[in-house]
Amino acid sequence: MNWFKNVFGIFLEWSIQRWILWTGKKIKVKDAPWLVGPVNFETKIGSEFYKKYAARENLSIHECTEDKGLLDDFNALHSESFDTNKVDPDVLEFYEKTANFSLDVWSQWYGVMSIGAKILISTVSKQIEQLNLPLSSLDTSQGMTSQVIQLRRENGEVAYTCWLRKVKATDQVVYAGFYTTCTPPRYGKPCVKVFFPLPRGYVTVILRPQLEADGSFKLISYGKKIGDPGYYRIHQVDEETIKIKYVPIKEVIHVYNDEEKVLRTDHEFRFLGMKLLKLHYKINRKYPK
Repeated sequence: MNWFKNVFGIFLEWSIQRWILWTGKKIKVKDAPWLVGPVNFETKIGSEFYKKYAARENLSIHECTEDKGLLDDFNALHSESFDTNKVDPDVLEFYEKTANFSLDVWSQWYGVMSIGAKILISTVSKQIEQLNLPLSSLDTSQGMTSQVIQLRRENGEVAYTCWLRKVKATDQVVYAGFYTTCTPPRYGKPCVKVFFPLPRGYVTVILRPQLEADGSFKLISYGKKIGDPGYYRIHQVDEETIKIKYVPIKEVIHVYNDEEKVLRTDHEFRFLGMKLLKLHYKINRKYPK
């Protein structure tokens, strides 16, 4: 049975790449700096990708144990529509000092669309060790690791901040992501930009920040077309050219303190407007406040 899943997974990944090549919009890399990211030219990603990418780009790897976050400065997201000074300090601390926290996670799938998503995850995602979302809450019943990694240039400058998350029980990679900020041209304001390397390409998710009345914080990938916040699947044609598809996957990430001052996150996925998956995280401090 495993051999069939492996072959089927290879076929699905090949089909997705062909779909992007045949139907995607052709863009020069130099014309889309807000969109492009690290490319993987192998069939697997996993936790080793950071080492391979660092060696290829002459970067050094620094595994952060404390006081380092996905964003060096949360104020990079400040704009006339998003006042970072009004964000709950605990939420801000999580993004600037992510390495100081651990994660517990639960998952809930919805609707008939989840059948196709689960097939894709159980075949393609498990093989390539990327975007390997939990298929049930039992998968993450022992928790999820959270490791912040910085890739630095020779002068010490941080080229990328990476966030590696694995299922504790199995050591399987869930996400191997790169985090930074960008300003998509149609939106025109700072957003969070996340890359997930894939075979011959990557996913770029661009999320606009939104402040809630209680000081909590949302990241929202809703948009309408290329140049908006959203979910982009990208195939690298050659060093100078990419093909991109603006995929109708919408994400909302809500980071907040509950009534007992416990930091939590609700992460919701929708596909074609239909609710697909909800992940709930309890965010635990590793060290006293």
